[in-house]
Amino acid sequence: MKIRTTMLTAVLLASTSTYATAETLNWARAGDALTLDPHAQNEGPTSALSHQIMEPLVIRDMTGKIVPALATEWAPSEEDPNVWAFKLREGVTFHDGAEFDSEDVVFSFNRAMSPDSDFKELLASVTEVRANGKYGFEIVTNGPNPIMPSNLSDIFVIDKDWAEANNATKVQDFEGGEDTYAARNANGTGPYKLVSREPDSKTVLTMNENYWGKDEFPMEVTEIVYTPIQNAATRVAALLSGEVDFIQDVPVQDLQRVGSTDGLQVITAPQNRVIFFGMNQGDADLKGDDVEGKNPLADKRVREAMNMAINREAIKQVVMRGQSIPAGVAMPPFVNGWTEDLDSLPANDVAKAKALMADAGYADGFSIQLDCPNDRYINDEAICQAAVGMLAQIGVNVRLDAKPKAQHFPLINNLETDFYMLGWGVPTYDSEYIFNFLAHTKGEKYGSWNGTRFSNPELDQQIQRLASETNLDERNLMIANIWSVVQDEVLYLPIHHQVLNWGMAAKVDTVVDPDDEPKIKYFKIK
Repeated sequence: MKIRTTMLTAVLLASTSTYATAETLNWARAGDALTLDPHAQNEGPTSALSHQIMEPLVIRDMTGKIVPALATEWAPSEEDPNVWAFKLREGVTFHDGAEFDSEDVVFSFNRAMSPDSDFKELLASVTEVRANGKYGFEIVTNGPNPIMPSNLSDIFVIDKDWAEANNATKVQDFEGGEDTYAARNANGTGPYKLVSREPDSKTVLTMNENYWGKDEFPMEVTEIVYTPIQNAATRVAALLSGEVDFIQDVPVQDLQRVGSTDGLQVITAPQNRVIFFGMNQGDADLKGDDVEGKNPLADKRVREAMNMAINREAIKQVVMRGQSIPAGVAMPPFVNGWTEDLDSLPANDVAKAKALMADAGYADGFSIQLDCPNDRYINDEAICQAAVGMLAQIGVNVRLDAKPKAQHFPLINNLETDFYMLGWGVPTYDSEYIFNFLAHTKGEKYGSWNGTRFSNPELDQQIQRLASETNLDERNLMIANIWSVVQDEVLYLPIHHQVLNWGMAAKVDTVVDPDDEPKIKYFKIK
């Protein structure tokens, strides 16, 4: 296969030019960003697109290392251990030419801490944000927070004046179906500017010629055309034909075909993400089952039986073609708190699972609906289909309802599903992130993705204490104790750690970002 040449939009002959060519990168993946509002949805593809347009104070590079972005320096305050002080980058402008300063950071952080923000858990320990001069910014926390910078890599900064002028000061209520100016438009400081946006169809970005980092990063891609292609066969066909240059989710069944095609390459690495099922164990009765007056998922024996019934190795070999790492805990190995013992797989023991079901009073089983996305994770619907057959062996008769992620995720956030698939990446690389979103009681500042209805006030207090524990050995012991409760409660049914398979034209030079959030400014074109 020959690499396309039609994508070259210009050739600059001057050898002294910073950019030898103008290159368009045609980028595709299964699903689109859900919104352009930077604080509305904490979701991988949404953040990945936002990273091209907007910037946080600190960022993780393509290897996962924290590096400066809109902040150049940061450290705990010498005067007050409850304060993190940041020195902001000077001379930065937004895409419309407006000057960036501390006022924009204070505004953006307060916005990100508001009730409709999907990032508020990352800032749950924050009591105040304030400017310290034009290029100084301070975060005040409820007790010293030893890992605060790690929480900030996806907290994007937008222009305060632009938000006020366009009635975009409030975060979009995505789960409530709200549409706003900020959901469709963007004005960031990032390396690429928004040219056009057609949700679920195409988004076009062009290089920001005034980008502060244009001499620090390769910036060899000058235009990005981002196209969601849900159908796997169509997505691969687009790569094979040269219509697209980069896809993040090569289907496992097509890896050899893509990798052996002249002019194409596949690069692979473990992802900082785990795939699992969540269960409504908190409600007294379920709406989506056939058991009247009680909730079978509230019985830990049922959850244990379901955990045993899932054959993770079979899913790895048959559904994932070997491209997954079976998981025993809802935590990626990248994360502080992970251990081999926690990640040990439960025995796939159908006979014992049936006995547990009988002990719980469900020898004849029950029926329930499983809600699953069909355009978010690698083979997501196929994994759910496999689980349907496995759970049937112990009498749990599952009706599968698979739909696009834009419809699926609100079911979890709005507590409208009893049994669901979810995948979780951990941009902070620390267990506290998982606990804040997935184990803490769902409330104003915590638990926004906890669809299990699990609530343990004592555990909540332990989770909140993590944010201010500066003795890291003690903190790690606390993390281990919290995981022991989560595991004992069978809060989630882990399936596997995802493996990333990026397919691209041979001329595209990059490494796999473990968070699956490529920053195109790092890409090189051979």
